[in-house]
Amino acid sequence: MNDPLRIGSSADLPSRKPRKVARMTSKMTSTLTRFGTLCLLTTVVISSTGCYGLGGSNYNLGILGFPIPVSPYYQHKQEEKFHNKERYDRVPILGPTTSGGPPIALDPPSDDEVMQALEQARPVQGGIPLIWEKQRNDVRIIKEKISDYIDPPRFYPLIGPAQLHHAHYKCTVYFDESTIIGYPVPHTLRDREAIEVVYIDHNHFHMVGDVEPYTTPNL
Repeated sequence: MNDPLRIGSSADLPSRKPRKVARMTSKMTSTLTRFGTLCLLTTVVISSTGCYGLGGSNYNLGILGFPIPVSPYYQHKQEEKFHNKERYDRVPILGPTTSGGPPIALDPPSDDEVMQALEQARPVQGGIPLIWEKQRNDVRIIKEKISDYIDPPRFYPLIGPAQLHHAHYKCTVYFDESTIIGYPVPHTLRDREAIEVVYIDHNHFHMVGDVEPYTTPNL
């Protein structure tokens, strides 16, 4: 009676121990794998900080780790683009026109607006110092109003009943233009009688009351 019990107990022990050992081994393996992955990521992050990485010889981004110089010309162009959008690219909505006389536009283009339009038509920015540059000096501006009229009232989406006031200006710009070339043969080309004509529109809206039914467009 004792031998079968001993044989049964001794047969069960070897079958239970390997299962426990296998479970402990798998848990330790997963823990070590996670710890190793965490250490690797930490090493990569720490070594990639700075210009050259930790110690100057560890992991780095190569040529991408060095700062890339950017010309201030591109920064100036973005600021100039926003400047034009804020000041000149928007259509203002003014109050109603006054009775007793024809509406007249009283805001001619400023010198800055004329020069911004001239720069788009005949740019002088973006040259290469000491290689190729262009300069504009002795600028004289003559502004002429060539058209000033107002449309009948109508309904405009997102605005409501309004009148569109048209004001067109012809701006003639006289200036001296110098082109400086430094390579391969240094020389300067100077145009003392340069002329450019720029047309600028100062269209804007005037709010009105209810529009007559026959002037409302069919939407």
